[in-house]
Amino acid sequence: MADTPAIVLVHGFWGGAAHWAKVITELHRRGHGRLHAVENPLTSLADDAERTRKMVRQVDGPVLLVGHSYGGAVITEAGDLPNVTGLVYIAAFAPDAGESPGQISQENPPAAFENIAPDSDGYLWIKQDKFHESFAQDLTPEEALVMAVTQKAPLGSTFGDNVTAPAWRAKPTYYQVSTEDRMIHPDNERRMAARMNPRKTVELDASHASLASRPVEVCDLIEVAVRETAS
Repeated sequence: MADTPAIVLVHGFWGGAAHWAKVITELHRRGHGRLHAVENPLTSLADDAERTRKMVRQVDGPVLLVGHSYGGAVITEAGDLPNVTGLVYIAAFAPDAGESPGQISQENPPAAFENIAPDSDGYLWIKQDKFHESFAQDLTPEEALVMAVTQKAPLGSTFGDNVTAPAWRAKPTYYQVSTEDRMIHPDNERRMAARMNPRKTVELDASHASLASRPVEVCDLIEVAVRETAS
């Protein structure tokens, strides 16, 4: 019998592990019992990659890493562990060696770039009154309000942290593009996906928060990855 990988979900900027809530319940409904969600500090790529590695090391057997947004950079950096069988990117950064999320964003700025503001401690926030239109325009105002108020701000310096050895060069990859993404330019997502030569790419008419607005389709892609990376 194939050894089905556990699924480890890695969140991005401006949210914590709970951003995966709808994906978690949908995967559980489909019979996936080995689910984990990392809570990263968003203090540096090195810190977040190490926190993710610690969780992966705690899992007995193979692991499929799924990253949303900046979480894609984290799984790119942390996905080199031997029990990681594949990488799934959900509207996510997939930097190459020597690249950072900030560098990729500057090359093709997203529509809502101006709605990100630093505070006096060096953390970056999406302006609360702009969160719905910037991050999650296809969610209800109430859902976006909760995300806006509970957002987890990254240290601004994290944007400039470079990936060292991208795991996508050695592991099977899968990518979901959000065509209405205002936090990562959709063309950047397409470019990052294309150079990985993923086993499957899916485009959804969705915001950056596709993990919350389109959980069924996101889970469909994760399930493809689970089946194809089972050993």
